[in-house]
Amino acid sequence: MPMERKLVQRLESAVARLEALSATGFRSGGSVEAGDGTAVLDPSIIAFDDLRSQYLRKVSSAAEKIGGHVLDITKVIEAAFAVERDLLIKIKETKKPDGELGEFLKPLDAVIARATKMRGRQSDFFNHLKSAADSLYALAWIAYTGKDCGMSMPIAYVEESWQMAEFYCNKILVEFKNKDPNHIEWAKALKELYLPGLRDYVKSHYPLGPVWSATGKTAVSAPSEAPSPSGPAPPPPPPSSLFSSESPKASASRPKQGMSAVFDEINSGKSVTSGLRKVTNDMKTKNRADRTGVVNAGEKEARVSSPSVSKTGPPKFELQMGCKWVVENLVGEKNLVIDDCDTKQSVYVYGCKGSVLQIKGKVNNITIDKCTKMGIVFAGVVAACEVVNCNGVEVQCQGLAPTISVDNTNGCQLYLSKDSLEGSITTAKSSEINVLVPGAEADDDWGEHALPQQYAHEYKDGHFVTTPVSHSGA
Repeated sequence: MPMERKLVQRLESAVARLEALSATGFRSGGSVEAGDGTAVLDPSIIAFDDLRSQYLRKVSSAAEKIGGHVLDITKVIEAAFAVERDLLIKIKETKKPDGELGEFLKPLDAVIARATKMRGRQSDFFNHLKSAADSLYALAWIAYTGKDCGMSMPIAYVEESWQMAEFYCNKILVEFKNKDPNHIEWAKALKELYLPGLRDYVKSHYPLGPVWSATGKTAVSAPSEAPSPSGPAPPPPPPSSLFSSESPKASASRPKQGMSAVFDEINSGKSVTSGLRKVTNDMKTKNRADRTGVVNAGEKEARVSSPSVSKTGPPKFELQMGCKWVVENLVGEKNLVIDDCDTKQSVYVYGCKGSVLQIKGKVNNITIDKCTKMGIVFAGVVAACEVVNCNGVEVQCQGLAPTISVDNTNGCQLYLSKDSLEGSITTAKSSEINVLVPGAEADDDWGEHALPQQYAHEYKDGHFVTTPVSHSGA
């Protein structure tokens, strides 16, 4: 049976390629609009068709069983991969443009903008829309033009782009566990589409980026004098206006971002947040001329008038004294990223609400204090990650965390990697603490474990013996 399935898949893939040839080429004397049609038969294009046949079809099949908004967003994913295929063919047939790729990548920009718009709608399947829309930024690996372009290498770019989409994908696995297997099937198929699907494809055919034609026609590029808004792409962002769904004025005002592809786009109307994405030298405490900490009346009034400012104090997103990242009093900011960090630095998150922060590098320690509905994703810590005085937070460790402590907190979801399972978790005066651990195999469901919050104490042999109280439903 497995052999028969493979044969069927290969036949279907061959039929798809023949249909593509009949639709785009070999008419009017056997030529296509973008070239002579030979690029369609290139091994890399054939492999991309196989990728869609093997992995994307699984996502579509599961979406058809669910229907509704999940099917709608899946059709956008199909459209995005179709656009990616067209761009790969054009790259084979055109010369590398001298300028930026904004004009060339407009079709991909447009389809991702559609997905971004859909994820903002009110839906019972918000996690599906969010994970699908965020995952599409992985297709931006095609914008890599060399080590000086400001992007990660293509393979790493695909992996980084999937990370925050996986955060919402894991929520689907938890939400629909033991409820609806179709949603579990969809979430697993979506991950397989990128890991290993797209990642292995890029690794096999474009590990150093797209290979442009040396003899083809000249590709259209964006004017060199045009502004280059960065848009919410994962760090480092692709050039030009790729993935920017805001107005040029709003997008151009924002500096280079981190893994913001995996977070919600910032609302351009919120003035206090327009400059929170990058810490410049003059923003660092050690370089300030005025270090008194006094806020003038005008600045205070502007901050208070903004809807995204916490009442507890002004917002902060800065590196202090070169060793401590301070993230304070941010509300509704879902694309906070710290990507310029090292193991000598610490991160202190205080008073944030309804926000998501990703710490891309490994740091010494992380403290999350008095936060509500906050999401933290971090690569790893040398010492510890502490959650104190919080309510309804979610913390995901992607690497190693020797110690995780939860103190005086109500509602905490801990997502642990396999490496972090060897660490210790300490809780005190906390309730509703759930720990989710990966399965033994990549396809296995995550296991959810509720940490005890009630204990029994018995006096034996001259001292008290404490044991957790377990509850079983009738």
